[in-house]
Amino acid sequence: MAVTVSSDLSVNVSEDQVVKKLTDKQEVLKESLRKGEPKAMGICQVMVGFMVISYSIPLLSAEFTQLVWFGVPWWSGLTFVAAGTMALVMEKRNSIQLVLACLLITIVAAFISVLALVFYFVDLLKNPEHKCMENQTNLPENTCEQLYHGSVFSKDMKSILMCLTVVQTGISSAFSYMLYSERKRFIRYSLVN
Repeated sequence: MAVTVSSDLSVNVSEDQVVKKLTDKQEVLKESLRKGEPKAMGICQVMVGFMVISYSIPLLSAEFTQLVWFGVPWWSGLTFVAAGTMALVMEKRNSIQLVLACLLITIVAAFISVLALVFYFVDLLKNPEHKCMENQTNLPENTCEQLYHGSVFSKDMKSILMCLTVVQTGISSAFSYMLYSERKRFIRYSLVN
């Protein structure tokens, strides 16, 4: 609020221009982010993250491979959940700092999902299905079938996790692009005002 007193002792109360510009900037940021629906993107990221984590639990009962030893499904899933949570927080409280933080963590989630895709692909190539041979007499009864079904189960679960990670890569990349373009537009708007 700006208060001015004229020579005839009348008092005029007017709106402060700095406060008005700040309010305008926050409203522009809020409206531009609502167009991008960060809440929907955040919920998708959180859901995919929890799906990756929950679908990777059965891998603990199968043969341990490098994928399980490195914990790829768990750290990639947690990164997706963190990126989605940041998007949900950003939707509630609009500020340029939260947009930048959300942009950073979403880019990290996209990078980690690409890295996880490489791990899944290499693991699927290095660990094919165990074929049962008729001349394997040194194994106990039904062991060969158990190994075969266990390796098929492991391969199928890793394929599902790989598909979910491809979805997460797409979501993170698209959301990163949206946040980056909003950040550029908001900075241009603040320079004009």
